[in-house]
Amino acid sequence: MANFAKSNVPRFSVDVYQNEYLPEGGSEVNAIVTVTATGGGTISSAVSAPVYPPGRRPSAAVAIMVDCSGSMDYPPTKMRGAREATAAAIDTLRDGTRFTVIGGTHVAQEVYPGGGRLAVADATTREQAKHALRRLSAGGGTAIGTWLRLADRLLSAADVTIRHGILLTDGRNEHESPEDLRATLDACAGRFTCDARGVGTDWEVKEVTGIASALLGTADIVADPAGLAADFTRMMETAMGKEVADVCLRVWTPVGTTIRFVKQVAPSVADLTDRRTEAGPRAGDYPTGSWGDESRDYHLCVAVPPAGLGQEMLAARVSLVIPDTDGTVQNLGAQGLVRAVWTDDMAASTSINPQVAHYTGQAELAQAIQKGLDLRKAGDFDGATAKLGRAVQLANASGNADTAKLLAKVVDVVDAATGTVRLKTRVAEADEMTLETRSTKTVRVKK
Repeated sequence: MANFAKSNVPRFSVDVYQNEYLPEGGSEVNAIVTVTATGGGTISSAVSAPVYPPGRRPSAAVAIMVDCSGSMDYPPTKMRGAREATAAAIDTLRDGTRFTVIGGTHVAQEVYPGGGRLAVADATTREQAKHALRRLSAGGGTAIGTWLRLADRLLSAADVTIRHGILLTDGRNEHESPEDLRATLDACAGRFTCDARGVGTDWEVKEVTGIASALLGTADIVADPAGLAADFTRMMETAMGKEVADVCLRVWTPVGTTIRFVKQVAPSVADLTDRRTEAGPRAGDYPTGSWGDESRDYHLCVAVPPAGLGQEMLAARVSLVIPDTDGTVQNLGAQGLVRAVWTDDMAASTSINPQVAHYTGQAELAQAIQKGLDLRKAGDFDGATAKLGRAVQLANASGNADTAKLLAKVVDVVDAATGTVRLKTRVAEADEMTLETRSTKTVRVKK
């Protein structure tokens, strides 16, 4: 966990969007909670902790994990692209950042600097690291858990604010069991964040997205190795922009209430419900990872005891905290309230909040794409057509143009408004994998 003096945390704000009105006997409250972090000396209207003093930036440690299994030589452009991408990422490191490069096969090897330590980024170590990349060569199997465990061991030794990994693979995790990888992810969760990328089309989407999800990072496909350098540069720029780690949504609910789910819904869908850790009487913490200057949306659904007309209650209180391993908690000074009010005004109680409606549709869109592609792979073409048609309808209605374009590479769209589609008889594997990998990406609601 990160250790912060209070003066070293960017400003956070919380805004709640909901329809608090319920009919008599109503028992479900939905709210969209928008969390915004403002750093870099920008003043926020929120009541919160100060930003960084001039000249003081968060410290960071980064591990770059490069697949060096035998398949990376087929074609050779993959290994060459991986070297160039890693060099580009190294060039993007901020001076003073601790870093390491790990070569991954069925074992994990320190490529640079070696000796169980991290290098400190400056002009000299960047050149040394890029020189060391020449030693990256393809050969061996794939056991991603060993890469992650080595990264964790190296990153955990650094006394820094931000710990982050970048992982590149081109194949399936064939040299360790799914249970071993799951155990590794459980062990690493909360210790560092990790972006995962699949290059080419021979890797397993659910493995790569599962790694990113467990470690609160991003996942994507880079079908053409020529695109790796630009993607690695963007990832490292984002990592260098992170200012605070280990932020949790703390949700308090009164006696008699039950949290049905907590989901991140923008910029992508991620279910946090099962990641809750208890934080005292009727409170739980939901991890959100590292933050820079950004905004994210969360969907909170709470079951409340039914009540009579005219009654009202606080259904939940959402705050932002950084819990530490010693049991102390840093409160980031921003909170939002979720309310419930019972009324006989039918227009008020049946109205769906636009933000809630939008993100409910975005979550359904992600599920429809994933289910549709699974059915297509299983040979259930009628089921796949129905699910992907619904996805087209939802993408069209919500203005998710990027997802609509990806869907159009898998289905022929007859009528987007009604979701009438035909499955394409031939679909490029890269197009199908891109749709699956990016299915959880959402668009913000227009407020």
